Amino acid sequence: MRKKIFILLSRVPYPLEKGDKLRAFYQIREMSKNHDIILCALSDRPIPPEAYEFLKPYTKSLHFFRLSPTGIFFRLIRNFFSDKPYQVAYFFSKRVNRKIQELIRIHKPDHLFFQLIRTAEYANGLPADKTLDYQDVFSKGLQRRLNISAWYLKPLLRQEYQRVLDYEEKAFERFEKKVIISDPDRDLIPHEQRNSIEIIPNGVDTDFFFPMEKEKIYDVVFTGNMGYPPNVNGARYLVQEIMPHVWKQNPEVTVVLAGANPAPGVKSLQSRRVTITGWVDDIREFYAGSKIFVAPMRIGTGLQNKVLEAMAMQLPCITSSLANQALKAIPQKEILIGETPEEYARQILYLLNNPRQRAELAEKGHQFVLRNFHWSSVCSKLEKIIVR
Repeated sequence: MRKKIFILLSRVPYPLEKGDKLRAFYQIREMSKNHDIILCALSDRPIPPEAYEFLKPYTKSLHFFRLSPTGIFFRLIRNFFSDKPYQVAYFFSKRVNRKIQELIRIHKPDHLFFQLIRTAEYANGLPADKTLDYQDVFSKGLQRRLNISAWYLKPLLRQEYQRVLDYEEKAFERFEKKVIISDPDRDLIPHEQRNSIEIIPNGVDTDFFFPMEKEKIYDVVFTGNMGYPPNVNGARYLVQEIMPHVWKQNPEVTVVLAGANPAPGVKSLQSRRVTITGWVDDIREFYAGSKIFVAPMRIGTGLQNKVLEAMAMQLPCITSSLANQALKAIPQKEILIGETPEEYARQILYLLNNPRQRAELAEKGHQFVLRNFHWSSVCSKLEKIIVR
């Protein structure tokens, strides 16, 4: 039976350069095949004109709400005296809330779906049968950032960590249904009934990300939004701590850091052997044009889309045990795991020096993704949770 599903996002899912945008877009695309989608998306920046046409085919009703910089500024100032996380205050506008409530009255949806705790404040006072997609555990990501941040950032991060931790528990009570990206993330939700949260992993569009024949221009590739702190940390760790051990053995090994919005700390890594791309029209060119994918993630939570994409394109992958907790690929068979700079370097050199083993790892990783992370099967489970 076809249902009306109201979806609220904290970002417009276009362009698809961030993990939450990818997850939202494919969930919308798949669920729109069987249900009517009323999509509302917030935005703290100008909305690309193409976004409307990109999303319109998958929605019955589509609405974008621009959050003004002035409004954000005053909300953050007022929030200093509140106990809410700053990132919740950042996205909650009373003006937008009134419009959302009016849309719900008009459309009378059968189900309300909210992505991330950033949107949970909009759920207050709304009818029953609501789902919250935690996606991943913000509090744990903040805790990991706190451990490696500069001293002058620690007081603010410590305060935000405690507020987010409390809010993740409070948000649990507002929603009848909860989903999250992985078992390790669910285990970190600070609520005694956390086991009732259902697992909906990310997927990968294997019709788009597939093995491509292309000249290998780079030896090592790392992709992602290069302004996102876990990716900034991973990029700097790769170039500054791992690669010197590789270059000691082979000075000609090249690295490409491919992704939008490179932070100053990423741009500074550019050199004869390190390429920083910034925004690219087709990230597949850099997967296909590289020999090895390395994601040395040390902070952040959730399931890494970049690893799924690389595996889908039949690249041999090296990552951390932290990133593989959600992925659950078999170490040494479907993926290689590094924990120290020296260990990562050994893995990189081993794969570069052994093309046959490199191809075997790539093929097994590719088959692993095809079996477990196709978007249609992932979203089918989400749909069943929502409509039951």
